[in-house]
Amino acid sequence: MRNHSLTKFHVGQTRALLASNLVVLRRQAGLSQEALALEAGVHRTFVAHVERGARNLSIDSVEKLAIGLRVPPVVLLAPDMETLKSLTSAE
Repeated sequence: MRNHSLTKFHVGQTRALLASNLVVLRRQAGLSQEALALEAGVHRTFVAHVERGARNLSIDSVEKLAIGLRVPPVVLLAPDMETLKSLTSAE
């Protein structure tokens, strides 16, 4: 039996979701791309590429960005703003 809600998902959608959430969370934290890069231990251009959806990330990179934002990694993959808000306010 297939979960029909997942059949609408396509390759690249998760990367776009992560990119969008990263921008929202970075701005909410009041961080520039450079400041987030410093906090996460990555290069500023890496953050810019992720935010544009131009990078295919490893789990380790997702964790680094989450650490830089001080959120659990799952928050970067929240499917909508309501879930994103509930995950970030639960801390």
